[in-house]
Amino acid sequence: MKTPYEVIREGQLEKRSGNFLRLWKKKRGLLTRDRLRLFSSPGADPKELRFHSILRIDSVHHTSNYIYFTIVTDRRDFNFRCTGESSWNSAITMALIDFQNRRALAGFRGLGQYNDPPEQSDSDYEEPAPGTVRMY
Repeated sequence: MKTPYEVIREGQLEKRSGNFLRLWKKKRGLLTRDRLRLFSSPGADPKELRFHSILRIDSVHHTSNYIYFTIVTDRRDFNFRCTGESSWNSAITMALIDFQNRRALAGFRGLGQYNDPPEQSDSDYEEPAPGTVRMY
């Protein structure tokens, strides 16, 4: 079984700064089942993008050297780029889909959707009409 802290992908990607110059800054990324952690330098505290706040991965654009993409959260947008071989956008998208699916299943389980159906007695059984195809 996978733990929430199991590393799915680790490597370098670049984040566009939010200041006036909008420079690309290299970050070491660490992708787990529930978040993307970004380290600016070794030993520095990471900045985290938790999947519960990410709405979607948007604006994927390919050039000869880079893949550009935007992570849209409930508060702001973050622009990233990575080399074409690294495919960070795909890894983040797949991890986000997995997270959203697990959250949806947990919601269904909380509503009792996966409980066993009640046992039927012989008196509840009805003989199908002639010519009816039974689907099991």
